Amino acid sequence: MTRWLRNDAVTVEAMAAEAGRRTAERCHGRHVLAIQDTTVVRSPKGGGGLYLHPVIVVDADEGALLGLAHATFLSRDKGAKAERRAKPVKDKESRRWLDGADKAAEVCAAAARVTVIADRESDIYAAFAERPAGTDLLIRACQDRSLGDKGRLFGTLNALPEAGRAGLDLPAKPGRKARATQVAVRFMTVDLARPQNGIVAGLPKTVRMTVVDVREIDPPPGEIVHWRLLTTHTVEDVAEAFAIVELYRRRWVIEQLFRTMKTQGFDIEGLLVEAEAPLRRLVMATLVAAITVQQLVHARDGTQGPQPLRPATDAFDPEDAPLLEAFSAKLEGKTERQKNPHPKGSLAYAAWVCARLGGWTGYYGKPGPLVMLNGWLDFQAAKRGVAILSDQSDV
Repeated sequence: MTRWLRNDAVTVEAMAAEAGRRTAERCHGRHVLAIQDTTVVRSPKGGGGLYLHPVIVVDADEGALLGLAHATFLSRDKGAKAERRAKPVKDKESRRWLDGADKAAEVCAAAARVTVIADRESDIYAAFAERPAGTDLLIRACQDRSLGDKGRLFGTLNALPEAGRAGLDLPAKPGRKARATQVAVRFMTVDLARPQNGIVAGLPKTVRMTVVDVREIDPPPGEIVHWRLLTTHTVEDVAEAFAIVELYRRRWVIEQLFRTMKTQGFDIEGLLVEAEAPLRRLVMATLVAAITVQQLVHARDGTQGPQPLRPATDAFDPEDAPLLEAFSAKLEGKTERQKNPHPKGSLAYAAWVCARLGGWTGYYGKPGPLVMLNGWLDFQAAKRGVAILSDQSDV
């Protein structure tokens, strides 16, 4: 393992490209969401550090995690904010949002539709003006931008009457319990005005977007859900506005992925590798493995409406099928609830095997990322053992 980590012939770019190649095969004919975000890998005192910026692909209808489209690292110095603002976009860290969209368009070229989703840090005028051809954007607004009619974005939204209301189930997250709430939605088409600085002088004077404003009614003290969502999707009625909200909520998948990579799973914060190049290789390998774990978590219930179940080859090699079936037969009990309920060859079938290997009994709750991780690691160890025995038999 140490030799692999320190081998200069092993590159994170090649690892990401291979993962992207596999993801591309799963996008054909689908509406896919390319979700991107940045997470810290190592942040020493005084600022700076190493950051990871992945772009993952999710099926817009099923919510299935299809794989990795792209990933890059950032080595961040403390820097001066004034200097960063003076740089053109191509020389700034924020370029990663534009590059991520470009790479998503390339990897997902066979998809029926590609929507790039990101949180507030991606509220960048150049990202709107230079979006890849054939892709849509869905970005949570951060800046109260000027509009082409000289108004301001947030004030214009606040003046709109409610278009409709709906219930919303909010998942638990650090510092917040799961709860149900009521939200109101407003929407309109706006022309975002180009910022008044020389950095974006060559871009169009305005960019037309749809903005969907969703805000909580009667929130609990200290909390409020309020999202202003900028999108290139057309929104003509309340149903389409709430459909945009549901697409944005798919962004939670990347937050779950980061939790799996960190203390909830692989614990990348605790890595003792000091040199940055080996650390990057190990983190990239961890990212690919964490995506597999999340694919298993998503597939555990097996229900995907009228769509066929995802195949096990989303996360396993075709030659893994006999070992999965052998484990399933061994792990099944006598009662119906102890049987693997999913068809052979499906990802749900493989997820059941990994969950049982990870300690899930089949009776209580649903297996989470840590259980799936432990089971997947056990499966990989068994696979290596079978390979060693096969090699000895051949000899």
